Amino acid sequence: MVRRSLLLGLLPAGLAWPAAAQDRFITLASTTSTEQSGLFGHILPAFTRASGIGVRVVALGTGQALDVGRRGDADALLVHDKAAEERFVAEGYGGPRRQVMYNDFVLIGPASDPAGIAGTRDVAEALRRVSARRAPFVSRGDRSGTHAAELRLWQEAGIDPVRGRGQWYREVGQGMGPALNTAAAQEAYLLSDRGTWLAFRNRQALKLLVEGDARLLNQYGILAVSAQRHPGVKAREAQTFIDWITAAAGQAAIAGYRVNGEQLFFPNAGSSK
Repeated sequence: MVRRSLLLGLLPAGLAWPAAAQDRFITLASTTSTEQSGLFGHILPAFTRASGIGVRVVALGTGQALDVGRRGDADALLVHDKAAEERFVAEGYGGPRRQVMYNDFVLIGPASDPAGIAGTRDVAEALRRVSARRAPFVSRGDRSGTHAAELRLWQEAGIDPVRGRGQWYREVGQGMGPALNTAAAQEAYLLSDRGTWLAFRNRQALKLLVEGDARLLNQYGILAVSAQRHPGVKAREAQTFIDWITAAAGQAAIAGYRVNGEQLFFPNAGSSK
């Protein structure tokens, strides 16, 4: 009953469940970036056709998705915070962790660029300039993988942005799409995953200003929730999905997803990043 309530409250609108998969499905807790970029609408029907298993997605920040897994309210997790994923496995909540795909983070900001960061490939230096100019910066502030990456980058820049909270540093506590909307309305800087940025339509005066720094890699992993800890988990079906998305068919489906001709995610299940 807990899981059913969670699904009804959080399942993204518009993600259809094929009729044949109504009685055989898994619950996948994943990120707002994978859902809002449109990736799931592209790849999940292919999995259901191949397996007869539906996938019901709960889209949350990575930290919240891992909490859902800890409670046993999902069968598998597809998230993007490697350190947090490894803690999840070490604590005995699930695993093993397997690589799936990557894209990268990009620093977005107003076309007027008051901090003068356009074109720099050093993201830490770009953040130092934003802080020095006290230019508006929108943070997701939601314990997501993107939020965790943003905080690591501020740390590398030698800056504690919390000191600017309520002034130039503004935490919205929401997913990537709403954070982008807020930045557009306030002509602010923010860190976004590239996939959601490419799928985002309400750009207004926002531009992609900083990219290409190796520290902006955005790696996704997938984990099964432990059936030993949570006997109600659909372990067999979850493993079928994990095997599919990390094998040739699933990796090809990921590579085939494009927006305006541009690939959003790059499969790398065979790598060790």
